[in-house]
Amino acid sequence: MFRTPRRRRRVGLEHDVTLTLYNTRTRKDEVFEPLDRDNVRLYVCGPTVYDYAHIGNARPVIVFDVLYRLLRHGYGSEHVTYVRNITDVDDKINARAAEEGISIGELTERTTAQFHEDVSALGCLEPTVEPRATEHIAAMKAMIETLVEKGNAYVADGHVLFHVPSMKGYGKLSRRSTDEMEAGARVEVAPYKKDPMDFVLWKPSKEGEPAWPSPCGIAAKGRPGWHIECSAMAASHLGETFDIHGGGIDLLFPHHENEVAQSTCAHGTKLMARVWMHNGYLQVEGEKMSKSLGNFITIHDLLNEWPGIVIRFQMLLTHYRQPIDWTRYSTEQAAVALDNFRHFTQGADLSEGRISKAVLTALEDDLNTPLAISELHKMANEAKKGNYQSACDLLKTCQFLGFDSLEQADIQRILEKQRGGVDRKKVENLVTARMAAREAKDFAEADRIRDELARMGVALKDGPKGTTWEIAR
Repeated sequence: MFRTPRRRRRVGLEHDVTLTLYNTRTRKDEVFEPLDRDNVRLYVCGPTVYDYAHIGNARPVIVFDVLYRLLRHGYGSEHVTYVRNITDVDDKINARAAEEGISIGELTERTTAQFHEDVSALGCLEPTVEPRATEHIAAMKAMIETLVEKGNAYVADGHVLFHVPSMKGYGKLSRRSTDEMEAGARVEVAPYKKDPMDFVLWKPSKEGEPAWPSPCGIAAKGRPGWHIECSAMAASHLGETFDIHGGGIDLLFPHHENEVAQSTCAHGTKLMARVWMHNGYLQVEGEKMSKSLGNFITIHDLLNEWPGIVIRFQMLLTHYRQPIDWTRYSTEQAAVALDNFRHFTQGADLSEGRISKAVLTALEDDLNTPLAISELHKMANEAKKGNYQSACDLLKTCQFLGFDSLEQADIQRILEKQRGGVDRKKVENLVTARMAAREAKDFAEADRIRDELARMGVALKDGPKGTTWEIAR
């Protein structure tokens, strides 16, 4: 279990160390102390369901799934509430539905189902609650009317806008200067704004767009702005102040900054979430992912090539706060590592395994997944030597980390396919040539051939009965 200072420990939990998390709000590593140990509360911004989720979207889903698993392990699964929302009302959704000539509901149902299928394949647990924005319109309207009553928002030209100067300390979460924030706000400057940084809480709907009766006595129907959606959903399911809010670093400003402004002003609280966690950016082969560069990759695309556990493993090789550079080579290396684990746990019994304390300790240090994975490799090395308990523990720990299908994944076959297949005749000829070179004591030529085979992804094993080969693990 996790040790919480000055509080009585819950009986029957497995692990007794302190969980430390980096808090974006304070820019410090902090010992995590939940508001209520019987209900640890986590909110993570989910997808806007208009298309397949891309691999950048996969990163926070995987990262915070690991945190969710860790919290469940420490406090008990019944004592953790994980909320990950679905944004099903948005300009992108409206545009895509019109482009495809289908209803908005048809589009969002289809893409939500696609998202669920993809993240399940990545080994992610279902959240405790998965609220949809369209199911929380009443809560959004109530929050908006409260903000207007308190003087933090105003009605203008059929819109309701949050008045940023009304909140002392706006910008503290992202730590942006006024000049930086104003530069970003000028993109959306409108004549009805009192201040360039004011942002939309509610706006009029155009013909054919989703529409609801508006708050604050506005006659025309309208729809919510993006930021108010998360504030209302988080408060509805986790309360006015909760433990952890997570998401990608790209959401820090303006989305998360605006969530804080809306929530604290509406509820009269000092904090929305006590701990804010943000995962780093993702690049593809050293470049920003974009459709114009031709390097835009969806989770669905990758799942057509690799088992989900390979993508999950690859994402966890980099610490969540650091930028990650997705490459096909790193995917292949992740596959090789997992195939090693599969190979060394054959015959192991999951029921006899124990979750590695070293792995737990690594995760409790701000989700240090690279260190946790290095501990998996240590266990694999022991299993390779014939240590049965290490094999069982490796299998159990892999399951805990979300690599549930390790035994079933046919990674070796997929590796061969991804490498374009192996020219077996060529390999056999090279192995024969190497054996001849060794018999002739031409070790330089033997080494050259070995290196050539290695570049083809082939590993050699010399034994008393000759040389065998296999795809490198």
